Amino acid sequence: MNAHDSERIAGLFEADGMVPTDSLDEADVVVLNTCCIRENADNKLYGTLGHLKSLKDKRPELEIVVGGCLAQKDRELIQKKAGHVDVVFGTHNVHRAVELLDAARTSGPLTEILDEAVLDDNELFPTLLPTVREIDYLAWVTIQIGCDNNCAFCIVPSVRGTEISKPFGTIVDEVRQLAASGVTEVTLLGQNVNSFGRDIALKLRGELAESDIDPVEAAGARWAEDRRARSLFADLLREVGAVEGIRRVRYTSPHPKDFREDTIAAMAETAAVCEHLHLPLQSGSDRILAAMHRGYTADRYLAKVAAAREGIDDLALTTDVIIGFPGETDRDFHDTLEVFAEVGFDAAYTFIYSPRPGTEAAEMTDRFVDHAVSVERMNQLRAVLERSSRQRNEARIGRIDEVIVEGPSKRNPELLTGRTRQNKLVHFASPEPIRPGTYALVEITGASLSNLAGELREIVHVPTHRTRIPLLATS
Repeated sequence: MNAHDSERIAGLFEADGMVPTDSLDEADVVVLNTCCIRENADNKLYGTLGHLKSLKDKRPELEIVVGGCLAQKDRELIQKKAGHVDVVFGTHNVHRAVELLDAARTSGPLTEILDEAVLDDNELFPTLLPTVREIDYLAWVTIQIGCDNNCAFCIVPSVRGTEISKPFGTIVDEVRQLAASGVTEVTLLGQNVNSFGRDIALKLRGELAESDIDPVEAAGARWAEDRRARSLFADLLREVGAVEGIRRVRYTSPHPKDFREDTIAAMAETAAVCEHLHLPLQSGSDRILAAMHRGYTADRYLAKVAAAREGIDDLALTTDVIIGFPGETDRDFHDTLEVFAEVGFDAAYTFIYSPRPGTEAAEMTDRFVDHAVSVERMNQLRAVLERSSRQRNEARIGRIDEVIVEGPSKRNPELLTGRTRQNKLVHFASPEPIRPGTYALVEITGASLSNLAGELREIVHVPTHRTRIPLLATS
């Protein structure tokens, strides 16, 4: 989500006549788009701002802008700690980044934080603002902002606000435009994509008879037929997957409590939707899940995994987990190990709990788990995870997988890197250069813990996107 926001911010500044640079020494404006999910994000921001102060002391004309989730949380505190910052803006007014900088040039440093999203479509969903994508053949598409869940460890509802869904037809039109520009893969973004459109459906059921809202444009043709109070996400997967030119559809992040059979069916029946499900577990202990306010039990999670694997052929499954949540006992941790062993995840993002000020869990200080204990538990969990990751990768040896070519391997530039529909990296050689965005068939010949090795068999699709050429300012 933050990476997509950065694309929007870059688009706004380029539309204002600026050109990007990777050199701080050449920059006239430095924009820091922040995240506050992890504790060290705070340390990283203020450490970076300390470095930028010495740079600004040498070049007083340098302008510094801070936006994003941490700005939304810390507000005026940023300029109190770092008085050399020119502009601070939050998550609800990305569209005003350039305007705020212009204002600061005449009136001095300023902070503007909105407590909720504005209701103008272009401002509410800055996806519709100018965007600079780092990768030309794939794109993120925001379908929803905010979150209505109240997970005890999560700061997101405080900094992103309540759930608001983008109109169904607007999303599909945006994907069509992306496809026309040569994009072949889209990732649908939301804090809880499985609940997408529920707010729209509820509103339409209450207002449709008294308004001129087009139900198909707002909620899609399938909803217009049944008009039930339900999520529209499965409908959206089918509609986006049917857009001509789109070869792959991904999404993130779903919530297990809202992951239902209609989404499984849409994934199985829509050819463009990739066979990869990232379903955050967070804990395998029912007691800890209840304390986290996750809304499901370990058994319910396992049932959803079983249903997904039964319904979707060749499904890769990844997850998130927090180790050392306040009050986690050895028994609780053992429950998590058991779930990991039973599921056999392809990969996982594993975190040791760190308190975020403003969350419920941060107040559970009397139940904090000793860091050394959490580290030991993490090591045990990773041993279980690495075993399943390796086994699932080795099971692909001998198969022929379709990959989208991303470019030269970072570790060995003589090889190319591609990504499978299951979101696995494959390294392979090619006798000729292959343009990023090309689709190829690769036979898997080897596997390691984190990636695959293969041999090129066939090119199946050549990209049509235009290649961006960096512009350099000249005097």
